[in-house]
Amino acid sequence: MYYLKTSAEFDSAHFLAGYNGKCANIHGHRWKVEAVVYSGQLISKGEKRGMVIDFGDLKHEVRALADSFDHALIYENGSLKETTVAALRGEDFRLICVDFRPTAENFARHFFGVLREKGLPVKSITVYETPENCAVYEEGI
Repeated sequence: MYYLKTSAEFDSAHFLAGYNGKCANIHGHRWKVEAVVYSGQLISKGEKRGMVIDFGDLKHEVRALADSFDHALIYENGSLKETTVAALRGEDFRLICVDFRPTAENFARHFFGVLREKGLPVKSITVYETPENCAVYEEGI
């Protein structure tokens, strides 16, 4: 089995509604997303012969995904009052509403699904919330 790994980073803020601790308050992270793709065989013909996937293509997709969350406040649908969202949008803040609690674990599963939908042979996604703490998502374990 062959494995390729690449990573990208983004800065964003989030909070955990209903959490009893510091993370209940809005705070920021420098998130790091590592994507591992795999294949049992290499491409046999053409300019990509001998590759699992072109690293440029893989890096492009992971970077685009990270960039789509960069410099935003990510919040769970229903966790902010509508008036709060309207006030923040009125100040031209970049907000991203997601249908999951914005934890490293849920981001890992979400990013896995997005890259899989793009046709990438994703093995795992690792999301670092801090340099020492990360969540890993793989299907079929």
